Amino acid sequence: MSYVIILIDIIIAGFRPGGNMAVSRVRASHILVNTEQEANDLLAQLKAGKKFAELAKQFSSCPSGQKGGDLGFFGRGQMVREFEEAAFSMRKGQVSAPVRTPFGYHIIMVTDTK
Repeated sequence: MSYVIILIDIIIAGFRPGGNMAVSRVRASHILVNTEQEANDLLAQLKAGKKFAELAKQFSSCPSGQKGGDLGFFGRGQMVREFEEAAFSMRKGQVSAPVRTPFGYHIIMVTDTK
């Protein structure tokens, strides 16, 4: 019986907006800041051609900033809901709009998927 429930959960997850059953792990980098304005300013700099890793090193309040924002690979259920939903709905190479979580505002870049 539990196999049926698990299968139904997997199917439902794949049909949620942004859900992608083919992707089980995402590798992402992020820049974490305190305000939406800071996040929008960084997004504008990225659109103007600045390098994501350089901005993460300079502005991110997360310790991952020192590694250019790289968080490595993670699966579903390992990040806060808002961050996970954004990351798993993105394509490789895509940069998000600001994503608000309890930690602040994130600019997320998906660098790989599995």
